[in-house]
Amino acid sequence: MQNMTDKRWYYNAGKDNDTAVSTRIRLARNVVGFPFPARLSVTQKEEFNQQICDAVKGMTVKGKRLMTVKMDDLSEKQCYAMVERHLISPEFAASRQGRTLILSEDESISIMLNEEDHLRIQVMQSGQAVEDCLETALELEKALSEKLQFAYDERLGYLTACPTNLGTAMRASVMLHLPALESKGAVNSLANTVSKIGLTLRGSFGEGSKADTSLYQLSNQITLGITEESAAQNLVSIADQVIQKERDARKEAEKIVIEDKAYRAYAILKNARLMSFKELGSLIGILRIAISNGILTELDNQQLTSLIFDTKQANIALCNKGADTPAQRDKVRADTVRERI
Repeated sequence: MQNMTDKRWYYNAGKDNDTAVSTRIRLARNVVGFPFPARLSVTQKEEFNQQICDAVKGMTVKGKRLMTVKMDDLSEKQCYAMVERHLISPEFAASRQGRTLILSEDESISIMLNEEDHLRIQVMQSGQAVEDCLETALELEKALSEKLQFAYDERLGYLTACPTNLGTAMRASVMLHLPALESKGAVNSLANTVSKIGLTLRGSFGEGSKADTSLYQLSNQITLGITEESAAQNLVSIADQVIQKERDARKEAEKIVIEDKAYRAYAILKNARLMSFKELGSLIGILRIAISNGILTELDNQQLTSLIFDTKQANIALCNKGADTPAQRDKVRADTVRERI
């Protein structure tokens, strides 16, 4: 996967990328005639995988060719680097036997086979791109449905292993960088507010996860009795409001204070020889606020976003031989930051 680094989707600038880091649409689908993955033997999983791989052979989506990756063929480092890039779930990485990943070259499209459901179709883009991601996901789902019969009930919608996904079986989310709201202590209140209208605001890896360097995932919670389009429109509306709240919070600080913090942060990024991921995330939060206020025009938000994805622990260990200890990874991270900044 290393040779695809410069082609990955998160190097492209997206809408509202001062605050919206990325958008993800995930559709769960199960195929008629097969038990849910938890009831399949390894042999049955492999047979199922082959059927799906045959269905996508030669398929392109939005001009992007899909390729197949057997999880058994990957190292632990490769798998957990994919978790960090949100391509696969931690559960999918932890138990790889009988599982396959279908992936586009830029990693914006992926399908996990035999996770909790038979297929977990996922589309990602930079910035706030809910409508575009949904369009791509539904296009792929339609192409697959012409070759596969998905389990569907007229009353319940798409049938899934977990009842909470019944209906559209869609999870749509926008990853938001909220350093200013977090510093004000406003995130918990915001999370309580959006929960009342069918959304959740939680850590960057979803349910049960903590905020990772001020990154929060805003996603839909309701899948039953609502269309994919309605759920997407609701998410867009609330995401736009949260983005504006973060922008307003960034403008509240006194300019000289922002300048001082920003130039200190910039100096550290340009000169540090050791840097933890937590420190990098904190510095990036300061710089996003500065960029929003017209300070430090030498940097752009997409540079900062690509650093977030490329300098996590497993990705550094995967791409740099000998970076196996925290201290070694901190050195590589600092070197990478200096080179890019």
